[in-house]
Amino acid sequence: MNPRRRPYPSGTGGAAVRRRSAAAARVLSPRGALALRKVDGAFTHALQAAIATALPVLPLLPAGRAEYAVYTILGSFTTTFGQNLPYPRRARVLAVVAVAMTACVACGSVLAAWAQPWKGGAGAAVVVAAMAAVAGLAKFACDATRLGGLGAVLLLFSFAVAANASPASFADVLPQTALAATGAAVVWAVAVSGRLVHPDRPQRLAVAAALRAVAELLEATGAGEEGGPVRNRATSVVLQAYGSLGLMPPAAAGRGARGSVCVRLTDLSWSLLIDTDCRPPDDPAEVARHLRRQVRLLVDLRRPVPALLPELLFPSAAVPTGTVRGSAKAGPERADPAACRAAELLVGRRPGHTSVLLVPALRMVLGTGLAGALAVVLSLGHGYWAAISAAAVLHSVNVRVTAQRAVQRTLGTAAGLALALGVLAADPGPATLVLVIVLLEFLLEYVVARNYGLGIIFLTPLALLLTELAAPEPARALVLERGVGSVLGIVVGLGCALLVVHDRAAVRAERAMAVCVQAAERAERALTDGLERSFPVVRTRLAAAVVELREADDAAAGELWPAEIDPTELAAAEQRAYHLLDRLARGR
Repeated sequence: MNPRRRPYPSGTGGAAVRRRSAAAARVLSPRGALALRKVDGAFTHALQAAIATALPVLPLLPAGRAEYAVYTILGSFTTTFGQNLPYPRRARVLAVVAVAMTACVACGSVLAAWAQPWKGGAGAAVVVAAMAAVAGLAKFACDATRLGGLGAVLLLFSFAVAANASPASFADVLPQTALAATGAAVVWAVAVSGRLVHPDRPQRLAVAAALRAVAELLEATGAGEEGGPVRNRATSVVLQAYGSLGLMPPAAAGRGARGSVCVRLTDLSWSLLIDTDCRPPDDPAEVARHLRRQVRLLVDLRRPVPALLPELLFPSAAVPTGTVRGSAKAGPERADPAACRAAELLVGRRPGHTSVLLVPALRMVLGTGLAGALAVVLSLGHGYWAAISAAAVLHSVNVRVTAQRAVQRTLGTAAGLALALGVLAADPGPATLVLVIVLLEFLLEYVVARNYGLGIIFLTPLALLLTELAAPEPARALVLERGVGSVLGIVVGLGCALLVVHDRAAVRAERAMAVCVQAAERAERALTDGLERSFPVVRTRLAAAVVELREADDAAAGELWPAEIDPTELAAAEQRAYHLLDRLARGR
């Protein structure tokens, strides 16, 4: 099966112009920019973020050094990474990110002291080039490790703030670095200590997300809608739930009362996911309602792990016979630890080549560098804001998402500037500024996962107040500079996304199709040869491959040069994969 690639619009004359216009209109559509996502556990995470931000800042206020709070807050931005990972894994992720964030502040402080960019000339140019390099490296690293959220933008922001500090000397490097490290360390401690309060929080939220995704799939099935994208998302979320539990699908009976509920619910999600393609329930909407009731019980972290609802304990009442196959077995299906670790890596890996990650990083480098350079040429105050705005727009998977980010950034910045102007007009003191910043951090973490634009409403005044805290300036001038810099960065970022064509996204889609076909062939061989011991890894590999196939095709479809995989071939590959997953679950 050889997917075909659609050639990039070329040629001369009116037909070529129309092809280019159609391709640009397709990827520049802002549809979906204002959509809201359902996020569980956002309040708890936002509260932890606010506490972690406030703790290292409070001792600075009585000492009269509120301006140093900027650097502890930069370190505290570590809190946005790996929000719902299991505690051991999040501890590792936050430790690495804390080192990276601290290094960004340290390198930025050294560069500011050496280049003195506030004087203009070569020093300002060096800082712009350094910001572009940091942006590209951060984008590449975040994509390679699949760290979502604001990711590379926060790493760049920490570097840019430190690199553009005015005035700066080498004597400031060590204190600023130490303060950033302190802020990051407090975030790590607060995040890890959450295990004492809600030890199973990540697992409960992951299982709840799996149940909700399967409920959406059942509702789409009941309404007769095309379920390919919905099923793909459900498969991805269910695999993440198994990864959070450290198991492979299906895991069967759990370990202990608490574990057994989450494991059996995840097995139920898996069974419904597979059955929906072959044997949908008689009343999908009714089953979906039961799943959503269980979700509400799981996300209520004030209560212990709830027991399964009777309708889900006895599937004959609501679910097709044999659906909860995993929990009906005599004992748990356990794979060896090495196999579990391999499956975990498979779920988190994207098949492909490093070249797939290079073009987005190149876009980030060019956009950040060009926006920063234009800001220097135009003598804009705080010119690094233009570079950060360009990076924020380009921190996306394709041109379509870049266009959505541009819309979100524009609307969010406009609302955020109005909010910032209102706060600055009150002429708050340093202590009040710090308290407002902590509140804005809480609101940012609470809403940004729902919609990026909502997060920008609070991120914009947060950045302005940090600037005001470090070096007070007239409010109107500060807001105007931020507005002009943001517009410049958004326009430059969107332009770079269109000019730098990402043809490697099509290659990723083609490779994903080949990987899915190979995984299906391995599954068929395992079934034919009766290699039951290999079923757990084969199942996980096949499920991960079919998820990657749909994601790669969607990512390529958002570029000017998409992969032309015949929709019928894609649907056939997905149907074959789910049919094999059903056979693997049945063991025949």
